Amino acid sequence: MQTIQSSYYVQDKVQLQRMLRNTYSLLSVLLLVAAGASFLSMSLISSPMVALVFTVISFGLIFVINRTANSAAGLGFAILFASTMGASIGPLLNFYANLPQGGDIITQAFVTTAVAFFGLSAIAMNSKRDFSFMRSFLTVGLIVVLIAIIANLFLQVPALSLTISSAVVLLMAGFMLYETNAIVRGEYTNYILAAVGLFMNVFNMFVHLLNIIYSLTSED
Repeated sequence: MQTIQSSYYVQDKVQLQRMLRNTYSLLSVLLLVAAGASFLSMSLISSPMVALVFTVISFGLIFVINRTANSAAGLGFAILFASTMGASIGPLLNFYANLPQGGDIITQAFVTTAVAFFGLSAIAMNSKRDFSFMRSFLTVGLIVVLIAIIANLFLQVPALSLTISSAVVLLMAGFMLYETNAIVRGEYTNYILAAVGLFMNVFNMFVHLLNIIYSLTSED
């Protein structure tokens, strides 16, 4: 009986290691693709409307990925998703890059995102705590933020924009913690979905940190 239990434990451990390896390998690819696409779009895309089109395409690809995640096509759609997400922020990065302190703003947002991701991932992987209790809070928080974002498209209140960005950063930190912990606990069995989820967390945190750091810098 003990031998059988040990074999199951080893098998589960091997499966977990494979899942983590595949997830973070794909995540690295997605981040590199997004970075490359954003760099190209800074030179090729100047219209915010074109960027909006890429954003809409990205949302559509999320549904496609969910339907194809168990096939080889899912991998291709995930990479396409990362490229459209990266392309969608080209004009935004151009805006920050052309500011007097634009380089510092982008660098600070990048470093802060990286530190948060690696730090929260380490906590989620090494903690024995089950973070599944966060799911309902994160879901409600995400719905509230989406409503606030839509409302501010019409209101255009700078203070509300900063509040939304702060809330998004906290939400993405929570999702990083929850989703990484879910991978470790075996809730995720598809590495494509896991990698895309983590990619969205990193991407959204970075974008909204740009807004926060810019707002704080412009006040000085």
